[in-house]
Amino acid sequence: MEYRAYLKSIVGPLEIVADDKNILAINFVKRVAKNNHNTLTRQCVVELKEYFKGQRKIFNLPIKLSGTLWQESVWLSLSQIPYGGIISYADLAAMSANPRAARAVGNAVNKNKVPIIMPCHRVLASGGAWGGYAGGLSKKRALLALEKSFD
Repeated sequence: MEYRAYLKSIVGPLEIVADDKNILAINFVKRVAKNNHNTLTRQCVVELKEYFKGQRKIFNLPIKLSGTLWQESVWLSLSQIPYGGIISYADLAAMSANPRAARAVGNAVNKNKVPIIMPCHRVLASGGAWGGYAGGLSKKRALLALEKSFD
């Protein structure tokens, strides 16, 4: 069974999706809907609220990654980017043991199902260009500004 919880945040409404054992996704949505909580969705809401207040820099939630082995290795590398840090897609490719795969890394980052927790907003294009962000560049900028304000 899947459970859903909603949180109004500085980057708009977020939908947290979980099963009985893991967080499955955090989605940027247009509006909140009726909550169908479980323990994990409640804990995720608490940890996200703490993050947005600058009180949490590391999340302690079980996450189920659902992708290819390559995508999952990139997503795990995302979790190594320090709070408030910024790296390039090329840097992330090197962290993922394939330094020539910056474009493939960008594609994997785009498929990250748990943004914020797996901090894909901390990855910029080479030369400091913003690159893309599944939630939109305004959300990426807001998350980076939030982290800089509490760093």
